[in-house]
Amino acid sequence: MAQPTSLIRDISPPPTRKASSAQIQAPETTSADQSSKSGDSHLERVELLDAEPTLAAVEAGQAQIRDHLEYFAKHLNSVTRPSLGPRLNMKEFQQLYKRNQMPHGRHFVVHQHDHPISGVHYDLRLQFSESSTISFAIPYGLPGNANSLRPNRMAIETRVHNLWNNLIESASHATGSLLIWDTGEYEVLPRPQKKARATDDELSDHDGAAGLETRSHSERLFAAFRSRHIHLRLNGTRLPPGYTIALRISASDSLKGPPRKPKIKRRRMDPAKVATLAKQRFAPADSETEGDDIDEAQSQSASVYSADVDAALASEDDEEDATIRANNAYTGANNTIGSVHQRHWFLTLDRKLSGFHKARSGMSEGRWVGGWGEPFFVQGRDAERSVVTGRSADDVVEDEGVEKFVGRKMWRPILE
Repeated sequence: MAQPTSLIRDISPPPTRKASSAQIQAPETTSADQSSKSGDSHLERVELLDAEPTLAAVEAGQAQIRDHLEYFAKHLNSVTRPSLGPRLNMKEFQQLYKRNQMPHGRHFVVHQHDHPISGVHYDLRLQFSESSTISFAIPYGLPGNANSLRPNRMAIETRVHNLWNNLIESASHATGSLLIWDTGEYEVLPRPQKKARATDDELSDHDGAAGLETRSHSERLFAAFRSRHIHLRLNGTRLPPGYTIALRISASDSLKGPPRKPKIKRRRMDPAKVATLAKQRFAPADSETEGDDIDEAQSQSASVYSADVDAALASEDDEEDATIRANNAYTGANNTIGSVHQRHWFLTLDRKLSGFHKARSGMSEGRWVGGWGEPFFVQGRDAERSVVTGRSADDVVEDEGVEKFVGRKMWRPILE
């Protein structure tokens, strides 16, 4: 099962081309090896079933592995750091994922993502089937202050991801750093009803909510997602007990289709690399050819090779891009829930379902009190640490060997 890397451009667009220049460059081989390989070997997908593939190769879909949980748990266990913050030990982390590897699983993850283009944001992924999760990009993270002056958040619907993406903690120049901010299991709660229901839509929602209690939480998520109103309790490690949010979308936004395909941007190749590749693939067979004749032959070969590579990559990218856009799901995931790319949802803290109530008297009159007491604030990449490894974003970048990464600046936490 191959999976393109997630969130390559602005918040979760189609994946980049499968074959980068690093993949195209062929290793040194003997003439016998070269004769045994087809001319298109530079475009073959890397498949590492016996050797230990790199984390970047697995995430980018350039390598296939048998057991994602075993692979990621081994990697994360090897890079843990001491931390005073909330932690989920590796055994609990594995058990959490294992018990949700079923059709009615309800695994969730909140990733902190420092993307080089879109900047710092938080990805909420919710399992809705044995293999797939719906995903929302939340620019400022989840709200934790019941009396905030900015109680609402924007949550942008992105591509449907594979469930194993919930295990990823990684970094690269293309994707930036990704760490597990929180993870656990969710509950879908019935939508609170108004005293007077005047419209057909509200009556329909009420009738649907009546049957929620007999369904699994993943089935409830299906129904709530399609009704455009989700009341979601996240039982995680970092989030306080009873933490509940409300997601809603307007009727007009719910009818929007997927965005139109953008214009193709061809990737420019370094002429020096093209010449090197041409030497390997189109070296003159006549050993007596020397000097200017070799340079001319290599120059011609480089031009032909560059055109071949560009055409092949464009064709491959066109086909996969069209499929992903049509389905709004990455390879291996299935969009049976009906997710639509780039729809904007409103996300807010559900104060009543989180246990808050308004004070009627005293110093706190008119304010929300109760719940978990002191508010929490999402502080961003420089302050937050992974609940699994205890790492910061800088630790993840260092561990993955990413040097001189420059992230987008100007992100500020919501503290009021």
